[in-house]
Amino acid sequence: EVIDYVIEKYGADKVAQIITFGTMKAKAVVRDVGRALDMSYAEADAIAKMIPFDLKMTLDTALRTSPELQSAYGGDERVRKLIDTAKALEGMPRHASTHAAGVVISKRSIDEYVPLYNSDKGVSTQFPMGTIEELGLLKMDFLGLRNLTVIRDALAFIERNHGVSIDFSRLRQDDPKVFELIASGNTQGVFQLESSGMIRFMKELRPDCFEDIVAGIALYRPGPMASIPDYLRNKKNLKKVQYVHESLVPILSVTYGCIVYQEQVMQIVRDLAGYTYGRSDLVRRAMSKKKMDVMLREEEKFIFGETDADGDVTVEGCVRRGVPETAAREIFRQMISFAEYAFNKSHAAAYAVLTYRTAYLKVYYPVEFMAALMTSMMGDAAQVAKYVRNCAEMGVEVLPPDINESEKKFSVKDGKIRFGLLGVKNVGEGAIDAILRARAEKGAPTSIFEFIDNININEINKKAVESLILAGALDCLHPNRAAHIAVYEKLMESAQASARKTVEGQLSLFGLNGEEMRGAAASNNLPLVEDFSKQERMAREKEMLGIYLTGHPLSDRREIIDKVSDITTEEIVAFKENPNVRDNMKTLMVAIINRKKTQITKSGKIMAFLDIEDLYGTVEAIVFPSVYERCAQAIFEDAVVVLRGKLSFKDEETPKIIAEKITPVDVAEEFYRRKERETAAKTAV
Repeated sequence: EVIDYVIEKYGADKVAQIITFGTMKAKAVVRDVGRALDMSYAEADAIAKMIPFDLKMTLDTALRTSPELQSAYGGDERVRKLIDTAKALEGMPRHASTHAAGVVISKRSIDEYVPLYNSDKGVSTQFPMGTIEELGLLKMDFLGLRNLTVIRDALAFIERNHGVSIDFSRLRQDDPKVFELIASGNTQGVFQLESSGMIRFMKELRPDCFEDIVAGIALYRPGPMASIPDYLRNKKNLKKVQYVHESLVPILSVTYGCIVYQEQVMQIVRDLAGYTYGRSDLVRRAMSKKKMDVMLREEEKFIFGETDADGDVTVEGCVRRGVPETAAREIFRQMISFAEYAFNKSHAAAYAVLTYRTAYLKVYYPVEFMAALMTSMMGDAAQVAKYVRNCAEMGVEVLPPDINESEKKFSVKDGKIRFGLLGVKNVGEGAIDAILRARAEKGAPTSIFEFIDNININEINKKAVESLILAGALDCLHPNRAAHIAVYEKLMESAQASARKTVEGQLSLFGLNGEEMRGAAASNNLPLVEDFSKQERMAREKEMLGIYLTGHPLSDRREIIDKVSDITTEEIVAFKENPNVRDNMKTLMVAIINRKKTQITKSGKIMAFLDIEDLYGTVEAIVFPSVYERCAQAIFEDAVVVLRGKLSFKDEETPKIIAEKITPVDVAEEFYRRKERETAAKTAV
């Protein structure tokens, strides 16, 4: 919306997004070169996995630090050729994409300044961000934050349900309950504080003021993370905070003696060395662009100052201002070490405002906030499932979709959240509009006969009605879903036939048919068929909603899960934030197989790709032919199994489990029961 706004305001020829180039990083370049050298995927992948996982890892560093890679490089000519070729290509551009937020706005048509590129997201520049800035063009970052919509929707719910209009601009940011929520770790949906690593950090930090939130957001990044232990230690022991020079106290006391922000560096060079505002900003730019050569040239000027050709002092320097040379050098050294990872406080503070506001809403209006949050995530079943679990933890009930109660999106009524009809698979906006319109005009139906009679049959199809039944949206009319499934097709065919026969000026046969339907509804004339089993209901519900809502197939298996599972899907997905979860790590998990896809390999054998789910989320498992052959009888959709395997983490890919053994959960339960009986018998003897 913001990009469309600036295009309309300044003209389509004066606005463009910015190109970025994905580069060949260590692991990826090994796999790419392996493919080009006709090595098998398994061979190249095995070599790539010898490279330690690190965002800044290079092949030279890997050869120095990985004994496994050193051995392969020295002992195999093919591996040596692969690595040497990959080293020549490492760091080169691999593909072009569009900067996530960068937009250029120019005075005249952009093609007068830079060549353009027609990307999948629209027109972008052919020059990357650095070149754009060097040319003097204005680069702006437009962050399309979903959280702004969440806040807006939550405020609308609150006003509707409670008659309270919240104006955040008039609200102080010092509420102890908000800080308590953040320190508790219940921050699902709170902006910037959702990851497991950030939750751990905030539990340790226990913020008690807005400044702590700002600092936390700035610190929890790959570089500044190194300062986190000092920050935490100093916050808890204010009297032990040490400063290189007393002049740093007013600048660094707010962050307990640690340099956290670019603005602090700007203030240090201004207050201690007499830099101008403009010159201090040049130092900030050098820091943010990691231009260490520029920073190093500034050291002598920072310490001793600078004079112009006429001998006039342009920069006083620390020594002239009473800061000893040794202290000045140490201060500059600290700034240099920070320069590579500098973060600007203005950005962190703006983020922290959203953090505080989302946390405030979760503290005081959790039902409205979670409804708005889940609405924003419609279409992402894994995220919705995560928030439904969080609602259960907070005692907030999430009700299934209901044709008489649900709106298009998630809604709130009587302190409960109602699932939105848009979240039901195969049900489009047109069908939902027809349902809501019929409900408003003719009232809530009391049977499936009346439901189909009331609705404009031309605006809803059989697939949509079937999906609504299986999702539980017609349970309000009758709880037997199998009975509804047995009659809905004939009812719709009858209604469609009547609609076709109805002509202007003629008595509506559909109307007559409707009377018959209402008569049938009054006698509850549904076929006497046995309802679906609990497992079947849950499986179909999951298929239609993307999540298990009214129950979970693993809920009754908690005892075996506690005994067997040593990891959760949530921990696997968030592996980058958990040092205890590693590539190739052996693991054991109780899970349900949601989806199974088989594939014939080149050798004519069958392998499978599974979507497996535990109580916390979903992850993919790969079953190679040798394992599939041994365990095929246990591998089918909706089966609850114990899966033994090893974790597989690859660059730019979602985490996976490589299965080594898959066993029906009943077998595992019997095994543990037998062990318990044997232990009890020995104890008795």
